[in-house]
Amino acid sequence: MTKRLLAAALVAGFLAACVASVLQFALTSPLILAAEKYETAETAGPALAGRALSNPLIVLAHAGHDQAGHDHGGEPQWQPAPGLPRLAFTALATLVSGVGYALLLGAVLVATGRTVTPGEALKFGIGGFLAAGLAPAIGLPPELPGIAAAGLESRQLWWVATALATAAGLYLIAIRRGPAAIGIGLALLVAPHVWGAPHGPEEISAMPPVFAAQFAARSLAIGFAFWAVLGLAFGWAWGAVAGRTGHPVRSGVAA
Repeated sequence: MTKRLLAAALVAGFLAACVASVLQFALTSPLILAAEKYETAETAGPALAGRALSNPLIVLAHAGHDQAGHDHGGEPQWQPAPGLPRLAFTALATLVSGVGYALLLGAVLVATGRTVTPGEALKFGIGGFLAAGLAPAIGLPPELPGIAAAGLESRQLWWVATALATAAGLYLIAIRRGPAAIGIGLALLVAPHVWGAPHGPEEISAMPPVFAAQFAARSLAIGFAFWAVLGLAFGWAWGAVAGRTGHPVRSGVAA
């Protein structure tokens, strides 16, 4: 069971990372490069937190939110060099995140006793997008470099809390399904947004608003494609691994 889970996660993570990387390079990277020009031209002050160069671990898991790559009021942090090093780092980070999420997806499928098929894994993949992508984006939409934001720690805390609450809520509503479970699940879905996401000071940026809108929409679209491919590929790889080893395709039972 463990070997099959790991093998399926490696295949699914690799395929999902390939799709996401191509989409990132084609759709979001040009916007990031354009935004960086505005950020450099504005020479932002200490109140404007600097952003990283589209770290896919955050773009996919955090619905496009970038890590703090440097702070204009403090010491600069390491960043990959422009060009090929940045592309390689982006692809590697996307691959690592893809395998990690595939392992989590497979573990949840097995733990809930679901039969692992491409269709069933796709449903859980869409649930993963809702929990780790869409729900956090309601409060913290994907943002380009040069946009004022709250502290990284507070944003990460809110994102983790929102993802966990949304995942638990979806589990109670979609799987447990009892009246009490549905009520608690709905409360969990709403709670992070009642709490409210942290936001930075309002700043006027020279960057055209259309760039920010396009980046948010494209990041969410990439996130959906990533999770959909992840689910379908995991379901297919699970069956393919079982077929090669001669084991029946079942979940919840060690093979």
